[in-house]
Amino acid sequence: MTSSVTVALRLRAPPERAFEAFVAQIGAWWRPNVMFRTTPRPPGALAFEPGEGGRLTETLASGKVFEIGRITLWDPPRRLVFTWRQAAFPLDLHTEVEIVFEPVGDETRVSVEHRGFDRVPQGNAARHAMPDEVLLKQLGHYWRAQLDAYRGMAGEA
Repeated sequence: MTSSVTVALRLRAPPERAFEAFVAQIGAWWRPNVMFRTTPRPPGALAFEPGEGGRLTETLASGKVFEIGRITLWDPPRRLVFTWRQAAFPLDLHTEVEIVFEPVGDETRVSVEHRGFDRVPQGNAARHAMPDEVLLKQLGHYWRAQLDAYRGMAGEA
């Protein structure tokens, strides 16, 4: 199984603005999805704790905080890498997300690569009983929808 999905878009904004909108405003633009749930309860607000080792969390209306992952590379405004754990993953399992912010003229190409789904055991609820190709296609659609929502928040200059 090819275990990664890559999606990208171009923003009419500098890399600094693109990075800032992705990290600091994720709670405003992130769209929950029942297929790729990060908590076992109704969705909350996502937030990053800036810097290497910082957490990506989801805070529910009740105030309960779930750790989705940890930042493993913090290189503003060029790259961000963090671990990712869905609600249905075994406790010791995570995948990895890498975001690259690349200047292209007066725009920024924002690429998301989500990798590691080959480590999710067959039969795990996070796979939704889908064959690998279908699951990864759905993951690609998921990230495309996230980037579409993010585009609006990035405030294209």
